[in-house]
Amino acid sequence: MSVKIIAEIGVNHAGDVTLAKKMIDEAKRVGADAVKFQTFTAEKLVSVGTPKVRYQESTTSKDESHYAMIKSLEFSYDDHIPVLKYCVENDIEFISTPYDVESASFLVSIGVKTFKTASADIVDLSLQEFIAANATHAIVSTGMATLGEIEKVVGIYQQHACKLTLLHCVSNYPCEYASLNLSVMNTLKNAFGCEVGYSDHAIGPIPAVASVALGVTVIEKHFTLDKNMVGPDHKASSDPKEFGELVSAIRITEKSLGTFDKRVQEEEMQMRLVSRKSLFLNKGVVKGERLTKEHFTLKRPGTGLYEAELENILGCIAVKQLNIGTMLAYGDYASE
Repeated sequence: MSVKIIAEIGVNHAGDVTLAKKMIDEAKRVGADAVKFQTFTAEKLVSVGTPKVRYQESTTSKDESHYAMIKSLEFSYDDHIPVLKYCVENDIEFISTPYDVESASFLVSIGVKTFKTASADIVDLSLQEFIAANATHAIVSTGMATLGEIEKVVGIYQQHACKLTLLHCVSNYPCEYASLNLSVMNTLKNAFGCEVGYSDHAIGPIPAVASVALGVTVIEKHFTLDKNMVGPDHKASSDPKEFGELVSAIRITEKSLGTFDKRVQEEEMQMRLVSRKSLFLNKGVVKGERLTKEHFTLKRPGTGLYEAELENILGCIAVKQLNIGTMLAYGDYASE
């Protein structure tokens, strides 16, 4: 199954529908399967005194409050309609992260089928319950969460028909390689018996590629047109060139992983026939002579009998004269 690659536009559109469409175009061009937005109102999401987190402090004005920052990044409900339509027209999936039940209800009303919840909302059980009851597919981010918190949310989804993918991530932008702990994705799969994905907040493509080898079904990466654009998330996002390289690396990795079947590949066949060794006579044999180990040596090419056949050959009688240097064949000997 091909990994679904999501370009996390998030709030990088800064509330501009035209910019959002340009980002959709670029995401589609570089190989994303889906684009993801965020659906919220500042009034419902943030209390006025909420501080910024460290990465937001370093990427936005110190004079701008957390509330004002979030308010400036809102995408109105009306703005969602043309953006969703544009995705449909351009054959790329529209996904969004609602931050409250009202926003999730709106997304359901416009036909959104796949929802992603933010890591912070692993504890918003009312939101998780609504999505579980109304979505086709929920991608639940697990950054900052304990196994016990994840278990509680998984229990909600187990009561509904909604498909669940747990999305492993580390909630920092960017995060250190030493914190990625990619191996825990096996823990999540084994503990909860559901598909697992990876939300990549690291720099470069290597962690995402490694996650493919660990069996993820979804990869999400923040996406921007230009890291120097104004906004909190641009610097930690991939630009089109980087995202395209990521997509290419993921697709190559998928192809390279192949299947669990060990088989001789078609492109190995010529090498197999040439470079393997066959049984050759290192001394002449007269008709009727009994074959012994001393008669044989191993040489290329590998088009004859392998050494494993010796146990069936030793002690047999040559049915004709065999000269030194002859590659032994099945018709050259017989048992008594």
